[in-house]
Amino acid sequence: MSDGTPVVVPWRVLPDYSCFGCSPSNEHGLRLNFTHSGDGIECVLRVDRTFESYPGVVHGGIATTVCDEIMGNLLVLKIGTSVFTTTLRTRYLSPLAVGVSYRCVATAEDLGAAPYRAYAEITDPDGAVCVTAVGTYQPATAEQVRDRMDLSDGEVELIENALAGLRPGG
Repeated sequence: MSDGTPVVVPWRVLPDYSCFGCSPSNEHGLRLNFTHSGDGIECVLRVDRTFESYPGVVHGGIATTVCDEIMGNLLVLKIGTSVFTTTLRTRYLSPLAVGVSYRCVATAEDLGAAPYRAYAEITDPDGAVCVTAVGTYQPATAEQVRDRMDLSDGEVELIENALAGLRPGG
């Protein structure tokens, strides 16, 4: 169960932070808000017809995006380093319906060595599992972040400063 404490993702230090998954200012995005949940994090997913596939059904790519978003952010929060997805496997047990509130929870185990593995589960209002996902993530150095993202040296420094406070012993 969630303890309700909001999660502040390190990317919010960027002046033009517009992540499709979790930026509150991306008008075309999902605007996911994460909260702490035991050893993991969770969010509520409720989308309108903008993200529809078949009539009344949420596009499966959106469910996968939510799982990837929450797993990647969980790992960043736990290890204090940017990560990139290297593998992602999603299993759909039942379709998600447009306009219904679902709960997505991410957990991770054995964070001793990279690549890191995380798990996500989307459940319906009755607690039935609709989607499961497992992903592996590779940590990225500040140089790799700068080279792979459209960031200035100043923006990389902002992110690195935000991440430093998350690192064990930081």
